[in-house]
Amino acid sequence: MSWLAVILIVWPLAWVLNIVLVRSAFGGSRAVALAVPLIFGATLLLLWEGLVRHFNVMPVILPAPSAVWSTFLAMRETLWGDFVQTVVKGALSGYAIGCLAAFVAAILIDRSSFLTRGLLPIGNFVAALPIVGIAPILVSWFGFDWHSKAAVVVVMVFFPMLVNCVQGLRETEPMQRDLMRTYAASYWQGMAKLRLPAALPFIFNGLKISTTLALIGAVVAEYFGSPTRGMGFRISTGVGSLSIDLVWAEIMVAALAGTCLYGVVAWIEARLCFWHPSHRK
Repeated sequence: MSWLAVILIVWPLAWVLNIVLVRSAFGGSRAVALAVPLIFGATLLLLWEGLVRHFNVMPVILPAPSAVWSTFLAMRETLWGDFVQTVVKGALSGYAIGCLAAFVAAILIDRSSFLTRGLLPIGNFVAALPIVGIAPILVSWFGFDWHSKAAVVVVMVFFPMLVNCVQGLRETEPMQRDLMRTYAASYWQGMAKLRLPAALPFIFNGLKISTTLALIGAVVAEYFGSPTRGMGFRISTGVGSLSIDLVWAEIMVAALAGTCLYGVVAWIEARLCFWHPSHRK
């Protein structure tokens, strides 16, 4: 049986299976919620494998998933080193620094109308700067190691996190704040017991947006200067040497890292914001 015939048979069957699972009595269960995207993803991989093999696509144009997986297993030590350099050192450190700085800046903006009018427009200006323009500058400032990548990540995640934090701190109604003042609550007591809990959904929204931006910033920054390791460095050299299977292996690692980081933040949000309507069952 040819690969094209396998695709024509498996794709409709997987499609029908997903429809049956969603419409079944267990459609709202956690098992079905996990099974449907897994089946869909496995079908896409099979479609990719089948089309590449059926049309004899050259590996330098698009390698098959099986070839990418073989490269992943053969180069796992190299991929692990790149993961540590880009994700752990560059992306996560910049993510933590940028999000924390944005939260502190949001508190300062909330306390000062002068900063509200002055800092937010500057933050908007910085957010509009193209990453390919500021990355070479930051690399020249902080060197070719992970520090410059962390600096790029800080610039990328700061403004989205700042906007969400500021909006979240303004989420409470004036009557609620007046009630806290009626109880003789100080600014920090009102912040801890009223405004910060109300702002948590917005804060986590900024954190989730920043997870993808952090990884993108760290990888892109490595194109403009990096030691002989890192995802961006490996992708750049892999394209130059036509090792496209290695490039896709790096992309797979980056996608898994971003998905896991997003999932961790979403899991913490579900535990802390269980009271919010978006998390109620």
